[in-house]
Amino acid sequence: MTRIAFLLVPGVHLLDLAGPAQVFSTAADDGLPYRLSYIADHPGAEPGDAHAEGTGTEDAGTLGVVTAQGLPLRAPAAWPRLTAGDIVMVPGWRWGRGGPHAPPVSRGAARLLAAHHAAGGLVASVCAGAFALAHAGLLDGRRCTTHHELQDALARRHPRATVVPDVLYVTDGRVVTSAGIASGIDLALHLLAARHGPGAAARAARAMVVYARRNGDEPQAGIMLRHRGHLSDAVHRAQDLIDAGYTRPLPLAALAAAAGVSERTLTRRFTAATGLTPLRYQQELRLERAGHLIGQGATADAAARAVGFTDARMLRRLRARTP
Repeated sequence: MTRIAFLLVPGVHLLDLAGPAQVFSTAADDGLPYRLSYIADHPGAEPGDAHAEGTGTEDAGTLGVVTAQGLPLRAPAAWPRLTAGDIVMVPGWRWGRGGPHAPPVSRGAARLLAAHHAAGGLVASVCAGAFALAHAGLLDGRRCTTHHELQDALARRHPRATVVPDVLYVTDGRVVTSAGIASGIDLALHLLAARHGPGAAARAARAMVVYARRNGDEPQAGIMLRHRGHLSDAVHRAQDLIDAGYTRPLPLAALAAAAGVSERTLTRRFTAATGLTPLRYQQELRLERAGHLIGQGATADAAARAVGFTDARMLRRLRARTP
């Protein structure tokens, strides 16, 4: 079971919190092993406070925070026990002119963020949450991003961080930062795809009626995004199956049965909606994933096998045909 722990501070933005929380909650409803936790924090807390010491109990008292939108929230003040497989996420908060003058997080919370990362855990931020990660020393020597209105302030106040402008999110080792507000959804979908494959992210995105996105360093309009802007439910059902299982053989008859139409009708509707046949759509998914793997250092043979080709020859032929 992977715990997703959200650190809540005064003025937290609702969508910064609710977007990623909805992604992981949807994934849990889909059968993936996620458990959501919430930790309340405030800047006046000291390392000796109960929540800064991280007792591991969940009944050690609660703390109230008021969101930027005026909704009062109450969450446990004590940090839960975290393992290296868990994720701590810091949603952003309302900032004044020129950006946050000081992160509204306690010294104890900053220390525990750093300790979780040092123990092998992943930390992530949405929007202004990047300032909390920087306060904890986690952005020194790393690439990162934040809301476009805060990028200059983050770069100026934390010159050891490399702030990447105008991207949805940036992954640097076990530190992931995202841009403003709704980009937290993109970040969470990326984490799902990285851990469970693009099919899991596509299912969560479809359930939430949003597009699946990719890393800001890569083309954001990936295959799944470019070919989902249509209104054919039958084609969407077929795409759901292909997205989840594109590495294995997918007979047209099985796709048509799942879509509730004949093979001929599915091919006609699929081509009209996406500009591709079902087979070509599957091949495009394989090519995109193989290209990503090769870009990460995999050999052509290893990438070909990972995406379902028997060897690299077919991969090379298809890549050569792609403009």
